[in-house]
Amino acid sequence: MKLSTEILILGGGATGLGAGWDAALRGFKTLVLEKGDLAHGTSGRYHGLLHSGGRYVIRDPQSARECAEENQRLRRLMPSAIEDTGGFFVSTPHDPADYADQFIEAARQCQVPFTEIKISEALQREPLLNPKISRAIHVNDASCDSFDALHLLANGVRAAGGEVYLRHRVDQILKDGDRVVGVAGENLATGERFTIYCDIILNCSGAWAGHIASLAGCELKVTAGKGVMIAMNSRLVNTVINRLKPPSDGDIIVPVGTVSVIGTTDTAVPSPDKYSIEDWEIDLMMNEGEQLIPSFKNFRALRAWAGVRPLYDHDTSKDSRVMTRAHSLVDHESRDGVNGLLSMVGGKFTTFRLMAEQLVDKACEVLKTDRKCLTASNILEPSGTKLHSLTKRLADIEHQSPISNPQSPTICECELVTREQIETHLKESRSPILNDLRRDLRLGMGPCQSGFCAYRAAGIIHETLNLSATQSNAQLLQFLQERWKGERPVMWGHSLHSLELNLNIYKTILGVDSLKTEQEVEVYPTERTS
Repeated sequence: MKLSTEILILGGGATGLGAGWDAALRGFKTLVLEKGDLAHGTSGRYHGLLHSGGRYVIRDPQSARECAEENQRLRRLMPSAIEDTGGFFVSTPHDPADYADQFIEAARQCQVPFTEIKISEALQREPLLNPKISRAIHVNDASCDSFDALHLLANGVRAAGGEVYLRHRVDQILKDGDRVVGVAGENLATGERFTIYCDIILNCSGAWAGHIASLAGCELKVTAGKGVMIAMNSRLVNTVINRLKPPSDGDIIVPVGTVSVIGTTDTAVPSPDKYSIEDWEIDLMMNEGEQLIPSFKNFRALRAWAGVRPLYDHDTSKDSRVMTRAHSLVDHESRDGVNGLLSMVGGKFTTFRLMAEQLVDKACEVLKTDRKCLTASNILEPSGTKLHSLTKRLADIEHQSPISNPQSPTICECELVTREQIETHLKESRSPILNDLRRDLRLGMGPCQSGFCAYRAAGIIHETLNLSATQSNAQLLQFLQERWKGERPVMWGHSLHSLELNLNIYKTILGVDSLKTEQEVEVYPTERTS
């Protein structure tokens, strides 16, 4: 397969899709390549916080201002992906007594909106909070479903005339002298080789940006900062809860969908593809959770997972926790003498639109054309779309009762995913991968962790896409292995009971052991690797 385009974007996370949407709106022929599924990388593996800027007001004022501005823009651009939870910064007995005053002064200087509220009001809104907190400051934090957000962006790219190719891995960057002219790689779904020629490449591959740059002969040192998170089995809070102290491990709880997420650790790892979740990380976060919610350990932990932050700091000897979260635009012509390649590294999900704007502005400069950015004033959804609410899926199902639509029963009770949603998604994507349904519809992400929905969904995939029994079984086993990996680090108490139930459903009732030899897929939760 040979194609050509004007702007080729490598990486289909938030920044890459944001750049694709921006470039397509400016009238460029645009193509985005992603080696996995949407939200396969870092954009789909974070705690779901839409920053108010509060976490950066003291240490990184510029990032704080950018987050505060982009927070408000994204609420207008993609409201259905954002829940207006609000956020509290609270001072526990273990936090510095003077930090709250420093926070307030810094927030004023950064123009990050805040309001200090009474402790009684904070405890009324969040009854499980530590009653010994001494200060509580409200900010405009929110939670964001990155899976929904990235689908909106991908649809925005296509609606503006651009293209998004998933499961296309680049393994060569083509050059003519000192100029980048295209890429070559493999379609991972079909095994077909492809070549794409372009006028300029925008490297938006996050923690993998250094690898992409190396294919063009450029050195780009990006530190992969691993962050481990734990999902709890219910919404312990309905407000994002932060601690009034310098950012550290286990200092934030974010309500996302039907669960709460506590995070995160921050440890530099050699590779963004291979890293483990350590026992000390789980113990640390569960202990830190007790400072915010004294009964935290009594609640059931569902699973642990990790993502890697793409940290770009000229001082690579720093601890990853203190490396800047700011983004940087690297022009490889001025820095490395390689024309036609720009890299965007660092940054946060909240500021992806701004990062994309700055990147495409630079691309316009390189291509010697003047085209105005339109993403700040455009929207990705119909006018009047409301912000997400927790009850929306239930309300949608209640409007389509089993009596009026008996062919669309609920397949995933935890996340309220119906058969009709699954069939519609399969017909549009033609993807047989069960993990895609998880990322795209949240199937299997609720409290039962796919105990009852995975085999149902596998059957629907089998029927809808006419897969063989062997293919369907392989998808089910791969999905279960991915789910069970994350349960291994938190396997105690109620979590262990739940896992034993799920194992017995699949092993004893469904007989996955009999499929294990045929598929050569390990289905037992023995691996700690994320």
